[in-house]
Amino acid sequence: MTLEMFWTWVAAGLVAGWAAGYVVKDGGYGLTGDMVLGVMGSILASGLLLLLGVSADSELVASVIVPFIGAGAAIFFQHEFWGVSG
Repeated sequence: MTLEMFWTWVAAGLVAGWAAGYVVKDGGYGLTGDMVLGVMGSILASGLLLLLGVSADSELVASVIVPFIGAGAAIFFQHEFWGVSG
């Protein structure tokens, strides 16, 4: 893993969190909370693939799609199952 890959994961998580915070108004933690959750999901999904021996080093598209899907999944599950009332 390189530092550039890590920052790609963070950027993909921020974008996914921003998109989720913009689209889903109810049941979230707000824009900032969704962006933080997106970054955590992005890093978790990408790190899990690295632990499994799958590396997206060679393709930029794969190194953006995997963290974006992980971030989206984390935000989706938070909104569906652990929504904040208020």
